[in-house]
Amino acid sequence: MNKMDRISEFRLVGTRPDRPDGLDKVTGRARYGADISAPGMLWAAVLRSPHAHARIRRIDTSKAEALAGVKAVITRADFPTGLTGEDWYLQENTLAGDVALYDGHAVAAVAATSALIAQDAVRLIEVDYEILPHVIDVDDAIRPDAPAIRPGSADASVPEGMPPNVVRYMEFGRGDVEAGFAQADLVMERTYRTEATHQGYIE
Repeated sequence: MNKMDRISEFRLVGTRPDRPDGLDKVTGRARYGADISAPGMLWAAVLRSPHAHARIRRIDTSKAEALAGVKAVITRADFPTGLTGEDWYLQENTLAGDVALYDGHAVAAVAATSALIAQDAVRLIEVDYEILPHVIDVDDAIRPDAPAIRPGSADASVPEGMPPNVVRYMEFGRGDVEAGFAQADLVMERTYRTEATHQGYIE
């Protein structure tokens, strides 16, 4: 049985099924999240760090809070502290605490009566940053002399003497790897890099 014969056994594999949302999208009838408005709905805007690694010395939200139409301005100070376990990871990726950990890390958020007001309010928030050494490459990040991005965040799985940015360590193996290499006719070692992707688009 050749490849095409095997494909013909499947109902959808190798075919081009109609997309249930295709017609609405190409004709402009589809409604996206940004198209929906409800009575009393507020609009949000987020202020993000322009630096890859920076200490946040001060955040002044007073001008944003005073802008007409602004209903709320939040920073990390409005979130509970002292969380343990995995929650530290989730919390620091919600809003930056004392340190912004990457370019684009959320620093503050605004809720307002319109999208334009929310965007204007974000521009009124003043942040004083102290720029810190950073790494933007995985290989550089695991060098022994790399600047520590999350000091003290390594869990018990990390062996002593590992580089400062290794926060979790796992080993996976199956069978006798060394014997497999010894018996192989050819052993190739390569490094592959792929673009960043998102595994679950909403729209």
